[in-house]
Amino acid sequence: MNATTAPRPAAALSPARALATAARVLRQLRHDPRTIALMIVVPCLMLVLLRYVFDSGPHTVDTLGASLLGIFPLITMFLVASIATLRERTSGTLERLLALPLGKADLIAGYALAFGAFAILQSVLATGLSVWLLGLDVMGSPWLLLLVALLDALLGTALGLFVSAFAASEFQAVQFMPAVIFPQLLLCGLFTPRSTMHPVLRAISDVLPMSYAVDAMTQLLHHRDPTTAFARDALIVTGCALLVLALGAATLRRRTP
Repeated sequence: MNATTAPRPAAALSPARALATAARVLRQLRHDPRTIALMIVVPCLMLVLLRYVFDSGPHTVDTLGASLLGIFPLITMFLVASIATLRERTSGTLERLLALPLGKADLIAGYALAFGAFAILQSVLATGLSVWLLGLDVMGSPWLLLLVALLDALLGTALGLFVSAFAASEFQAVQFMPAVIFPQLLLCGLFTPRSTMHPVLRAISDVLPMSYAVDAMTQLLHHRDPTTAFARDALIVTGCALLVLALGAATLRRRTP
């Protein structure tokens, strides 16, 4: 008679399990029209509002529009990912999933894929609206503009997944915005060039990923071909997103013994 074998632990990452998790999250989001509107419609409305607020200053629209095209997706995906993941934690869904042979990397990859699908749609719509309908004038390729917007949205998703581990309610998740997003917004170079900041503030801005998101958009605004600085900025944003996703996997744990 064979002894009863213990369940085998899940592998570090299984594409099949990650895709199954992503499909489940997408099915849930499909029944939440307010969340879909926040991810898809709100960034586009903000860009339209920006265009007509600065209607008399087209240069201002180009400068701010390129930067905000990267910032808006980051902020909205941060909000949606943090709140949606927190619901999974507080409803007990993560408790049940972690009791299955499902690796933490599978869960994080699944969430990232699900929100990444919306990030792609959001970035395509926002970039297309800005360039072809609102007349955003950038020297670089619109495809590179789309790439940076997508990387920023994925960074926002990663940050949202990470901070959801430290909130006990949706209200607390929203409260993380002043701590995580607002300092980056003030120091990213949107309101004043980072080179003119106090050395201490400049040093802080150098370690904040949103600074490189804005820098990448600025490179596309002024250069027709990709520059070394653009490649560096894009790689830094990508690396930050992957690092935060890894930290998010480390925070996934059962809340009950």
